Amino acid sequence: MPLIDLKMQQDQIRPNLERSIHVVLHHGQYVNGPEISKLEGVLADFVGVKHCVSVSSGTDALLISLLSLGIGRGDEVVTTAFSFIGTAEAILLAGATPVFVDVDVRTGNMDVDQLDSRITHRTRAILPVSLYGQTANMTKIKEIAGIRRLPVIEDGAQSFGAHHNHVRSCGGTTIGCTSFFPAKSLGAYGDAGACFTDDSNLAEAMREILNHGQKERYEHVRVGLNGRMDSLQAAVLLAKLEVFDQELESRKRIANHYSESMSHLEKENRLKLPFIEHGNCSAWTQYTIQVTDRDHIKNALAELGVPTAIHYPKSLPDQIALSEFHGVFPNSEELAKNVLSLPMHPYLRETEQKRIIEKISSVL
Repeated sequence: MPLIDLKMQQDQIRPNLERSIHVVLHHGQYVNGPEISKLEGVLADFVGVKHCVSVSSGTDALLISLLSLGIGRGDEVVTTAFSFIGTAEAILLAGATPVFVDVDVRTGNMDVDQLDSRITHRTRAILPVSLYGQTANMTKIKEIAGIRRLPVIEDGAQSFGAHHNHVRSCGGTTIGCTSFFPAKSLGAYGDAGACFTDDSNLAEAMREILNHGQKERYEHVRVGLNGRMDSLQAAVLLAKLEVFDQELESRKRIANHYSESMSHLEKENRLKLPFIEHGNCSAWTQYTIQVTDRDHIKNALAELGVPTAIHYPKSLPDQIALSEFHGVFPNSEELAKNVLSLPMHPYLRETEQKRIIEKISSVL
């Protein structure tokens, strides 16, 4: 039983997938092929924005977004203390300083009640992360950002396909960023990502930055990087998009079954189930519970043939590479000790899920 079953998904879309890949092999435009512009149009429509800029990874999406806003040395970017390191990494690679905010222990997303106190005269942007499939409280974050006149960059690497008050993840902020790493709700067969915006000037800047700062061929108007998505990944994503809405519904159904079947364990204080904030509709990229004695339970489940994952075992300020930004973030530290992600993908069989739930009940 895999944690994420990409083989079953591939079987569902194989004819169209192989046809799309063959087209790229036939025309030979492996960089900037026609699949890129087609994908960008489809994704922009899906998210509900004017511009989608395809890039090489979710981390590069964040970096390119920061650079397009002119953020660099001496600037601060306020972000969450609990995320994948790519969030803080992009800020540092841009030359700026990450300023961490603790999270809501129920969701793992930024605690908006602490946000305003972390903003200083050096703050140039707010970068919330939408963890485990649901967006952060973008309504409150944008309200604070509006008062402070700051742009908001959503790290939607785990929430593509989610809604916040009927607005798609990546579609309600100055710039939205996502990752198409294979394990995401919409995943390529390698690294890929995208930036989303309604601002035409920012979209133009991002397109220049991702292509070595070129405005025209060999006409470099700014310092950029090699951040292009390749045509093969775009072809894969176009094939997967044809079943994406159906997969989101399947994820929701599977998540609901997990929660309904394990609600008695939460009532008995044996675990904490995922909490979805009012107004949110999760993409359920992960189904992540909280348990005490997490490592023992993880090992016990592994012995019973149930794979799990930890997203994440350390808060960002507790990472060696970020030790200079160490602070007191009790909720992030609690989550790092207790979170455990269960098998979750759109093709998880009912019999498999029943077995998972039974094994969890037996080891708690």
